[in-house]
Amino acid sequence: MKIGKGVEWGAHVCAILALLPPDAALPGEALADFLDVPQPYLAKQLQALSRAGIVKAQRGAAGGYRLAKEPGAISLWDITAALEGTAPSFRCTEVRRNGPCGASPAECPRPCEIAAAFQKAEQGYRQILASVPLTDIVAGAAETATAERKQRINAWIAEHAAERA
Repeated sequence: MKIGKGVEWGAHVCAILALLPPDAALPGEALADFLDVPQPYLAKQLQALSRAGIVKAQRGAAGGYRLAKEPGAISLWDITAALEGTAPSFRCTEVRRNGPCGASPAECPRPCEIAAAFQKAEQGYRQILASVPLTDIVAGAAETATAERKQRINAWIAEHAAERA
């Protein structure tokens, strides 16, 4: 299963936004700078997260992005689905019915073993991602970050976050 870099970027953005005070937002340009990623591409990820109700965009002088929900209510699956969609990774084309020895429709009363295995893997993948809330990601990152890095992140947020009016 291939996951695009936009999902990684989106998850990191959400983790950063989870650190904001309740009345603050971060501009998209600042988020792109923080992650050292192209701003136009990150803007597309932010739009998708906004459409999915994960982040909220604010316009104006205090504009930027903030989480639209509590971090504990956002899972890695929510972020992945917002950015990559919810269509299954594997799409069965019933290739077993093709060719000179193809199976008849009557011989295919259920999905083939290949499709069934991929479906089971997809369900497990989604369940695991759905069980990982943003709060766990932030807590895990905080455990491994040095005090000096935490201080740099907090100072950066304080410098770039805009308070809502």
